[in-house]
Amino acid sequence: DGIELGKKTNQEFVQIPTARLKNRIEQLCEQYGIQFVETEESYTSKASFLDNDSLPVFGSKPEGWTPSGKRVKRGMYRTKNGEFVNADANGAANILRKVEIQLGFDLAKVCRAFLTAPSRVFLWNSKKTKGRDAALARPAVSS
Repeated sequence: DGIELGKKTNQEFVQIPTARLKNRIEQLCEQYGIQFVETEESYTSKASFLDNDSLPVFGSKPEGWTPSGKRVKRGMYRTKNGEFVNADANGAANILRKVEIQLGFDLAKVCRAFLTAPSRVFLWNSKKTKGRDAALARPAVSS
């Protein structure tokens, strides 16, 4: 904590206490009545949600398993059909797929529109925004 070895070296040696962070999130969920579910997320970034790729559990990847799509650059994933979707949204949808039965989710309404053009929500931005994001950025005013 607080060690200064240079940007590159710090990224390699300074550890984040993820177990402590997870425990704190779990405590807060319990305090506010939110169900906390921990799951493994292996292969969720590599697999294509839209192509319904299988999602192996860590350590049990079938021999010859390959994803149908590919991450082409930061934030961009290309599906088998050549469609580009947001890489983070693709990974998040795959994580939901791993727990949908356990939590009773219905992912039938998750479609290309949600993955290709996710909405931005500016929570801490005081700058004026334009378009559909502007309504999301403005706080509600009651009279």
